[in-house]
Amino acid sequence: MSYQTIRLEVADAVGVITIARPERLNAAPPRTFDEIRDVVSRVGELGIRALVITGEGRAFCSGADLTAEDDGQSITGGEGAYKALKNSYNPAMLALAQADVPIVSAVNGVAAGIGCSLALAADFTLAARSAYFLQAFVNIGLVPDGGASWMLPRLVGKARATEMMLLGERLPAEKAESWGLIYKAVDAEALMDEAMTLARRLAAGPTLAIGMMRKGIADALEQDYATTLDAEAGRQRKAADSADGHEGTLAFLEKRKANFTGK
Repeated sequence: MSYQTIRLEVADAVGVITIARPERLNAAPPRTFDEIRDVVSRVGELGIRALVITGEGRAFCSGADLTAEDDGQSITGGEGAYKALKNSYNPAMLALAQADVPIVSAVNGVAAGIGCSLALAADFTLAARSAYFLQAFVNIGLVPDGGASWMLPRLVGKARATEMMLLGERLPAEKAESWGLIYKAVDAEALMDEAMTLARRLAAGPTLAIGMMRKGIADALEQDYATTLDAEAGRQRKAADSADGHEGTLAFLEKRKANFTGK
């Protein structure tokens, strides 16, 4: 698939998705999220074992593009917004949540609206100290979307999630780090180097097991303890029988570094 609103680069088993609409501060029409979902669906065939998501220019993603027409269909108005969420934005967010590979977001500027949800969907969210997160919906008479209502209370608790959504104020990267909303705030010039170093480390790891860990964490947020214990046992059986499980055990016994293949 040729992409119109993103760029995809793959090297060293790391796929880098760059939202490439800098003239719009990377405001994302439905097509952008369709394209992100397509990449996620193809990680196996593309040899991708870790994903990085970032934005071109001054912004990560300033939210949904409410003025764009995508394939001739405007997303303005209630019915247009509903269809765009159901058909494009929400399926992409679910695909990211269910991805078999770890995800790193490199937030180089504003992450607003659904762009905030996209940034926080990663397993590791790194942000430039100059970047900020914004739940802007209240400022324009709309409500949070992209899973923010589910995500934010679980990341930072009800009180801080309420602050972000009901007051609609900028949350600077360093404050987001202190809240535990993101993994790390870094100097802008170091952002991509740090994100790529982390992504390469993840890509070289036992990505089959890492994929199961991602799903285990998400599932455990909704399960009771006994159910989680049973689910862990099932995942451990699969991991122990995998090629990476055998390689990890052998490397431990032979006192050498394991060579994981993600299988």
